[in-house]
Formats: sequence, structure tokens, C-alpha cells
Amino acid sequence: MTRRIRTAAALALLASLAALGGCSSSDQDAVHSTADSAAQEVDAGAGTSAADADAGPGARAAAAPARTTVAERAVIATATVALHSDDVRAARNDVQQVADALRGEVADEEADSSDGDLVWTRLVLRVPTARFADAITRLEEIGELDSTERDTEDVTTQVIDNEARIRAQERSLRRIEVLLDRADRIADIVSIESELTRRQSDLDSLKQQRAWLADQTSMSTITVHVERTAAGAKPETEESGFLSGLASGWDGLSAAAVALATLAGLLLPWAVVALALGLPLWWVARRGPRSGRSAAEPPAQPLS
Repeated sequence: MTRRIRTAAALALLASLAALGGCSSSDQDAVHSTADSAAQEVDAGAGTSAADADAGPGARAAAAPARTTVAERAVIATATVALHSDDVRAARNDVQQVADALRGEVADEEADSSDGDLVWTRLVLRVPTARFADAITRLEEIGELDSTERDTEDVTTQVIDNEARIRAQERSLRRIEVLLDRADRIADIVSIESELTRRQSDLDSLKQQRAWLADQTSMSTITVHVERTAAGAKPETEESGFLSGLASGWDGLSAAAVALATLAGLLLPWAVVALALGLPLWWVARRGPRSGRSAAEPPAQPLS
């Protein structure tokens, strides 16, 4: 009887050990299966976001009309203003005052000087995008305006897509962290950590892009060129009236006198040469016939 009891106890113990081994193996297989499924879900979600991002603006707007309508427009605004001024240093100070008044800043500056005086300067201003048009108007009044170039780019769709990618990537990281906590084999831990590192790097890149877009859309960039006006240069203005006609007539008379004087100076050397050669020839030609006629005539007879 005792032997039978011992045999039954041994069989029960073996059965329990076998069941525990099977459960452990099943749990590990379940962990691997869960990891693969979660990774596939994350990849599918990321692929959907990427497909939406690669689609055209019309397709994205149709897929999420509510978000595009509600979202504030994100615009990158840039401009270039070229000016002339008699005092470049004073103009540069005026540009700095405009930036300060609009709560902006001078992000970059280049200058060229001659004998201690500024002859050219280039300033890069960053001003709030909401004050972009006001800044252009104020800068154009600092000196003599040469040209103004403006450029705007609407990046609202890009901002929305970037935010969607960031949310999807953050969800995928949370899922992978859960799988990392459940993993108990070194091979599984290394594989999950590698995937976690890759996805964290992608998330950091998306956040850097978001920060750049936020900076470019919140602050506009204006490049200002100021060059010193050339000495003696006067702006050309159209005049009319009696005084203008008198001045034009005097200028025409002066030009005609200069032309006649130039012509006289050109002909004078030829006139001198012609006079020097022609006067002796004329004198010889005039005296020659009289001398011949006098020799041929007989002497006059006295009257008786």
C-alpha cells in the first residue's frame, strides 16, 4: 500500500513538472508573438502616416478636413529690402530700432567700411510673422528704396502631418517599452532594445523638424542691404515750365557753340596752310601777265 502511494506521488510530481515546463514555453512563445504583432501594428500605423504624408495636399485635406479647417495657417515669410543712404551708420541704427520696436532681433550682420565710415552693410532680421508687413513698410522708409522682394510659403499641411507622425511614433515607443518589460530572454531583450533605439531616433528627428517649423512660422526673416549713395549722385527729377525750357534752350545753345568752336578748331590749321601756300601763288599769278604785256609793247613815240 505504501509503495503504491509513493508511486502515485512520483507520477503526480512528474506531471506537475511537465505542466510547468509547458506553461513556461507557452508564455515565452506568447511574448514573442505579442512582440511581433505589436511591431507589425506599429509599422502599419507608421506606414499609414507616411502614406498620408506622401499623398497630395488635396488627399490629405479630404482625409482630415476638420483638422485642416480648424488648424491655424502656418506660413514661412521671407523678404529682401535694398536701400541707399548718405549715412549708412545712421541707417543701420534705424534698422536696429525697427527690430527692437517689433520685438525682433538682428540675427546676422555683415559690413564694409572705408576710412572708418560704413559704406555697405547687410542685416538679417527676425521679426514676428504677424508684424511682417509692418516691418517691410518701416524698413522701406529708412533710406532711398532700390527694391523689395517678398516670398511666402504655406506649410500648414506639413505641420499637421508632422504632428501626426510624432503621435504615432510615441504610441509605438510605449508599446515597445511594454514588450521590453515582459521579455526575459537576452536575445529578445537585445532585439527589442535595438528597435526601441531606432524608433526613438526617428521620434527625435520628427521633433527637431517640428521645432524648426515652429521657429520659421512664428518668426519671419528679412534681409536688409544698405549701401552708401555715390558722391555727386542726385536723383533724376522731371521738370517743366518756363525755367525748364529756358535751361534746355541755354543747354542747346551751349552745345551748338561748343560744336561750332570744335569745328573751327578743326578747320583752322587747314586754313593757315591754305593761306600760306595760296597767297604767294595768287600774287605770282596776278603779276605774271602784266610783266609779259609790258615787254611786248613798243615804247611810246613822243607826239610832234
